[in-house]
Amino acid sequence: MAPGSQPILSSAPLQVLFYLNSWYFAAFYLAEVLMFIYKGVLLPYPSDNLVLDVVLLLLFLALEILRIFYGWKGNLCERSLASCMSLFVLLPCTALAVYYLLLQTFVLRLEFLLNAVLLCFYGLEFLLGLISISAFSRAKVY
Repeated sequence: MAPGSQPILSSAPLQVLFYLNSWYFAAFYLAEVLMFIYKGVLLPYPSDNLVLDVVLLLLFLALEILRIFYGWKGNLCERSLASCMSLFVLLPCTALAVYYLLLQTFVLRLEFLLNAVLLCFYGLEFLLGLISISAFSRAKVY
């Protein structure tokens, strides 16, 4: 390493995970919308519950976009605050994933599987995010 240069602290595995999760969530969201159309048409879904689930799905989309953006930029720019913000937004995203996994009115098997995979992504991102924040915080700033 050249004198005066700083080591690169951003996490390549975390960045790959953010990239994969962004594509996975796009497919997940499309599948959820299609499954809500299916459930709304073919199942005796109470209209109040359907509206609640759709509104929560829109909130989920907004939070997930925000989380991936902050995580992506925080990791690449080696900023602890942005990475912490991503981990903070991960908490309501995890709660919404658990809601769609277990608590909504009708849970299809495909939804159960998609949400279980999403929660695995979240667990890995949480661990790698904590490791990255630890590395960013220990870096010497001159």
